[in-house]
Amino acid sequence: MLADVTTAQCAPIVVIEDDHHISDLVAMYLRREGFRVLQADDGETGLDVIQRESPCLVVLDIGLPGSLDGFDVCRRLAGREQTAIIILTARDDELDRVLGLELGADDYVAKPFSPRELVARVRAVLRRSAPGMRHESSVVEVGDLVVDIGRHEVRGPDGPVPLTSREFDLMAFLATNRGLVMSRRQILDGVWGSGWYGDERTVDVHVRQLRRKLGSALPLATVWGVGYRLA
Repeated sequence: MLADVTTAQCAPIVVIEDDHHISDLVAMYLRREGFRVLQADDGETGLDVIQRESPCLVVLDIGLPGSLDGFDVCRRLAGREQTAIIILTARDDELDRVLGLELGADDYVAKPFSPRELVARVRAVLRRSAPGMRHESSVVEVGDLVVDIGRHEVRGPDGPVPLTSREFDLMAFLATNRGLVMSRRQILDGVWGSGWYGDERTVDVHVRQLRRKLGSALPLATVWGVGYRLA
């Protein structure tokens, strides 16, 4: 069981949302939980705040005004492992969800949403991404890959491979269960948490990302109709 994350362990949370009513509502609920919250109403301002404050998490609306929408912000944040992302979508559109996850978002919430649900999602993402809380320290070798759980690092033949926090958690889960066929539901429970009730195809999106980044070094087989097995 992952320990809960206290607000003292967390840098600020940045809410990037152009609808001031929604932004203020989200900020109010997060502040009630003791988080420090910073707000921005467009992508450029949000990136400036993120650069200056190094937040632990960004709540990011996809439909932002101006030259940078939410997807653009996600792209700019690629590689910032210390900053988790929860995207807000105006409608429960699969394309928006899939693209957001492919760009590195850790979770998504469709509008309209319950502020309490969003706070719960924030806490769940922070539990998964907090340093030292993801997994016990160990090193697992899988073919030409080394999964260093303590260092939160995957190394391939050419050195460390940059992964998002969720991609690493997925890789670590598969590595510690190597040789076993894991269903999508088992993977969701193990990586996203048993309380996560999103679409199981989320797993497929992240698997595609791992295969793209790790290439032939990743000995991951699809077991049709069931899930995946890491050799």
